Amino acid sequence: MKKQRSNKKAIIITISAVCVIGIIIGAMLSNKSDKPIEVSFGTVEKRTIVQTVSATGKIQPETKVKISPEVSGEIVQLNVKEGDVVSKGHLLAKINPAIIETQLEQYKAMKNAAKENVVSIKVQLDNLEIELNRAKELYSKNVISKQELDKAQANYDATNANYNAQVAQLENATATLKQIETEAKKTTIFAPIDGVVTSLLVEKGERVVGTNMMSGTEMMTVSDLGIMNAEVDVDENDIVLVKIGDTANIEIDAIPNKVFKGVVIEVGHSASNNTGMSATNQTTTFGVKIRLIDVANELRPGMSCNVEIETTTRQNVLSVPLQSVTTREIELKSDAIITAEEDFASPTKETTAFGNKTPKTIIFVKDGDTAKQKEIEIGISNIGYIEVISGLEEGEVVITGSYQAVSKLLSDGTKIKEEVIVSKK
Repeated sequence: MKKQRSNKKAIIITISAVCVIGIIIGAMLSNKSDKPIEVSFGTVEKRTIVQTVSATGKIQPETKVKISPEVSGEIVQLNVKEGDVVSKGHLLAKINPAIIETQLEQYKAMKNAAKENVVSIKVQLDNLEIELNRAKELYSKNVISKQELDKAQANYDATNANYNAQVAQLENATATLKQIETEAKKTTIFAPIDGVVTSLLVEKGERVVGTNMMSGTEMMTVSDLGIMNAEVDVDENDIVLVKIGDTANIEIDAIPNKVFKGVVIEVGHSASNNTGMSATNQTTTFGVKIRLIDVANELRPGMSCNVEIETTTRQNVLSVPLQSVTTREIELKSDAIITAEEDFASPTKETTAFGNKTPKTIIFVKDGDTAKQKEIEIGISNIGYIEVISGLEEGEVVITGSYQAVSKLLSDGTKIKEEVIVSKK
């Protein structure tokens, strides 16, 4: 009996202790839920929103010509250095023509010999033609035999065949000489365009390989610096926003404190080849070419640049700070308690509700000392603000921070107070 009384007493004490602990925890949770969340505020105002796409790349001339020799040999004359301004037809370099000049003399002699042979055989052919005509006349008068006529005809035909062969040989020698003369001209290299020597890769005395042997030696590059472009790579998620005619602001690392204006003139339709990257880190980009409107003398091919392409502009539209907008899949319920029994009773139904709910774009506005949740429709955005198409009115006060408060803590009816920012002295 005493043991049973002791057990009942212990149970009563345990139950009492659990109840006290539960009351204390409930009070703590109640006090916690009633505590206002510190937030910061912004205002719904009309602004001009300019949507931009950022990209990086290099400054390149519109026209640049890489110059390689068409013949092989030693550079015996180099008339330019890097940075020189040249005009079309300006003598750039000369390759030793000794070998070609030897070939030139050789084929000139062959042509002259062939020409003399043609002249000599033509004289013989003319004489044989006279003899053949005389033989035909005598044969018609029965003065000579048929055998003598045939012999005269055979002599003429053989000489005529030889003459035709010599004429063909002369034509071949003439064509070969013309080819060698063309090759001889290629030993002298002239500027193909007006521009600047932006790259010089050879020196006087160096031997180069002509393009008639594989790719040839690249000697120099002449670029037209009067027309310059920013050639940039745009991410695949942004390329659909960019179109020909969009304006752009271009900042060049080597020329600080100056913003160049530009216009999009080309938009790539095939992805750029991003090599040298692992499959997990590889990004897909598209090439975009932007023509610089104002060209400075300081610009050089290959300079790095950062570009902001203005894709869309909306003037005098309602807007809010970007950090005030968030998305929620379901409406948050304050003080919601789901018991273990409810949770296990219909887990499939609850999961289905979450899975089928479309995320909504929402914002919290100040309603006295509480937050009021509103669903909004948004448009374009820039670096600081986003357009509001519907759901808000001008002048409403919206909650802009903190990030955790806007994205997680706040719900419809949550108590709020303005965050006090303490300045550091």
